[in-house]
Amino acid sequence: MASPSARSRRRADAERNIASIVSAARTLMSSDPNATIDDIAQAAGVGRMTLYGHFRTRADLVEAALMDALRAGEETLSSLDLTGEARDAMTRLLASSWELVAESAVLLSAAEAVLPAGRVRELHAEPARRMAELIGRGQEQGAFRTDLTATWLVSLVHYILHGAANEVRAGRLPAHDATNVVTKSVQAVLTG
Repeated sequence: MASPSARSRRRADAERNIASIVSAARTLMSSDPNATIDDIAQAAGVGRMTLYGHFRTRADLVEAALMDALRAGEETLSSLDLTGEARDAMTRLLASSWELVAESAVLLSAAEAVLPAGRVRELHAEPARRMAELIGRGQEQGAFRTDLTATWLVSLVHYILHGAANEVRAGRLPAHDATNVVTKSVQAVLTG
């Protein structure tokens, strides 16, 4: 039987391996949604058996990478000041959200390919809730249109963000213009 310190060392090794695998998956799948398990294992510095020991399927690994990206995004967005006038708060939220979407749009494509749609929506619940609350506040302040529901407006913002990420990747929208284009587009939709 292994000593408590040996078990603790194995747990620490396993946690480091998991963190390395998730980090490698997030990095590789952020540029190539079809990154292979072999590529991810190699980038993480582990063997395929170790990777599969922690993530039984590709879907499990993709979900872990997406959750890691969303966790990092939540750290950024939760510290954002969204008080004051809703239009100004929306501009701040869009600038931060755009950076996160641009960074993880390809990873999201990988997730959408292997995870059920309901799971992807569930994982995005907190960012969607934040956006819906801000839009609702803007509607109450008279800053945003009220002829469309906040839920539908959140969906439109989502489509604009992801559409802009696709345009940047395709080379049709310069990355340095994206924040401005996204903000103007969303503000136009919200104010109708």
